[in-house]
Amino acid sequence: MPRIEGVLLDPVGCLAEFPSEPFHAIANRFFGKPGPQKKPSRSGSRAYWHLLNLMQAAERSLDDADRRATEAHEVEAVARATVYEDVAPALAELQGMGIGLYVASSLSQAAVTRFLEQSGLSEFFSGVWNRDNARGIKTAPLATALEAAFLQPERAMFLTDTAEGLKVAKGVGVNAVLMMNDPDEARRLAMLEPAGGIVSLHELPDFIRLVAAAPVR
Repeated sequence: MPRIEGVLLDPVGCLAEFPSEPFHAIANRFFGKPGPQKKPSRSGSRAYWHLLNLMQAAERSLDDADRRATEAHEVEAVARATVYEDVAPALAELQGMGIGLYVASSLSQAAVTRFLEQSGLSEFFSGVWNRDNARGIKTAPLATALEAAFLQPERAMFLTDTAEGLKVAKGVGVNAVLMMNDPDEARRLAMLEPAGGIVSLHELPDFIRLVAAAPVR
């Protein structure tokens, strides 16, 4: 793996634990599908990525009223999100190492802005991309972040704790690193061959140092 120069992060599942109910509410209201199974997932990350799949597959785009309602549910999710304790120290260490940090999320601009204000993490990010300013979801925020930062995909990492997130990262060519928030889920997702895995964001600086120290093949 080449030396890492930038890390792309989505608040959902990477920086905070989000509730699943607001994402299920959006899916149920606009798509009639609250979750991938009969019983909706309790995981905020899986609910979020399932919603993105529904949005991508939708035959109609949301009108202004629908978008405002969607944003309201997302802002509710942000208000109920719990930022992981290790996030601020880890981001500060990465910033001190000269690693570029970028938000790349399929949340709305309103939700991402509220999250950064609420968490106090704005100072760490060199760029903030969402589905509004990136003009799309899933791969769009990642691709836009890379282009804006003049960052080669192979020199970037995207952290995620879901199968869909891993697929999206590989789709734009960035190194997909698994956030192992759920041990059982992590064992299953390891079969998808991520570039690596961490239990805590606190481990990421050392992970990047190991990559930098490894001999180039």
